[in-house]
Amino acid sequence: MKAILFDEPGTTDKLYIGDFPKPEVGEEEILVEVKATALNRADILQRQGKYPPPPGASLILGLEIAGVVAEKGSKVFKWKIGDKVFGLIPGGGYAQYAVIHEDMALRIPDNVSFEQAAAIPEVFLTAYQAIVWLAELKPAEYILIHAGASGVGTATIQLAREIGAKIIITASSEKHFICKELGAEVMIDYKTQNFKDVVLKTTNNYGVDVIIDFIGANYFNDNIDSLTRDGRLILLATLSGGKVTDFDVRKILTKRLKIIGSTLRSRSLDYQIKLTREFKEFAYDKIASGRIKPVIDKIYDWTDVAEAHKRMEENKNIGKIVLRIR
Repeated sequence: MKAILFDEPGTTDKLYIGDFPKPEVGEEEILVEVKATALNRADILQRQGKYPPPPGASLILGLEIAGVVAEKGSKVFKWKIGDKVFGLIPGGGYAQYAVIHEDMALRIPDNVSFEQAAAIPEVFLTAYQAIVWLAELKPAEYILIHAGASGVGTATIQLAREIGAKIIITASSEKHFICKELGAEVMIDYKTQNFKDVVLKTTNNYGVDVIIDFIGANYFNDNIDSLTRDGRLILLATLSGGKVTDFDVRKILTKRLKIIGSTLRSRSLDYQIKLTREFKEFAYDKIASGRIKPVIDKIYDWTDVAEAHKRMEENKNIGKIVLRIR
């Protein structure tokens, strides 16, 4: 089969389409002829040599796929050849074929395209895990979502809206429109405004109950100051670095805060299957009806993968960047 490969870590010019062995199908797996995949920050980091795949995962980039069942394992009975499916995988999405465990795959609704389906798994499962499982977000609570116009950000806004939370986001001003359209009530321009000041003013000095953060060190102190008592900080990435200086840890004690870090890719298969099952119960019908939808920034042919990576690296995207595989 053909796949997007790189022989050594580096810049986008290291990416090329070449030959790679078609993956073997396990007893409980299905082989999917991939029609579309989507970019994630993990792909950028892996290409740069900063985020190796977990043991046993494909060396090929790509954490989410949408396509057609081409083959199935001997113990697979819920899927048949030709079924249209999408789902989260530990790697291998940037290829003509990829394998996925039968219980990680979801059926693509009739009114959802391959490109739309490919843009759902990673960001929506990450968002669901963060606000439902980890933060235990409740109706009427305040939530601050950093990088609100990102793939995970736009997914988190929609899920928080369905829960009934009061949503505050940070994003550059030109991206505020999509966040408001999805359900955010207060938009903060991180380039010109101090988010802590806006949060405290908006909440009458109460603070927010939950923060979803991808920035890390540069936001840590203000995140802590923005949280109310019993608040929860969910750290999903550290785009600004991981070392925090000049921090008084007593704030965590006096405010009874929970600080939880999480990555989804390193979770066990059983964990991910349970997460997928619960997410399906919560959101599948809403996806089928269009109430919940992936925000797609741009769709590229996979021959333009280098350009797609550059767009994400330069933070130009609003929502997901999708690759069409052929």
